[in-house]
Amino acid sequence: MWGGAAILLALPALAMQFTREVTWGPGDFLVFGAMLLAACSACEVAVRLFKNRPSRLLAIAAVGLAFALVWAELAVGIFD
Repeated sequence: MWGGAAILLALPALAMQFTREVTWGPGDFLVFGAMLLAACSACEVAVRLFKNRPSRLLAIAAVGLAFALVWAELAVGIFD
């Protein structure tokens, strides 16, 4: 999971080498890294806290939904 998060964090930097449509600054990488750290940590806590599979999947889905909502809000402001 942590390796996947590192790859996700590296993708915008890689995309910036090939196109001008991706223009992230240091603050963008910092915020995205903090979001990934929080989401991965929450998933690890969920896996350790919940013993049965449905509870784990529900907790991980809730973390994923929260991550997506925060990301969308920061990107385009869906709650305004």
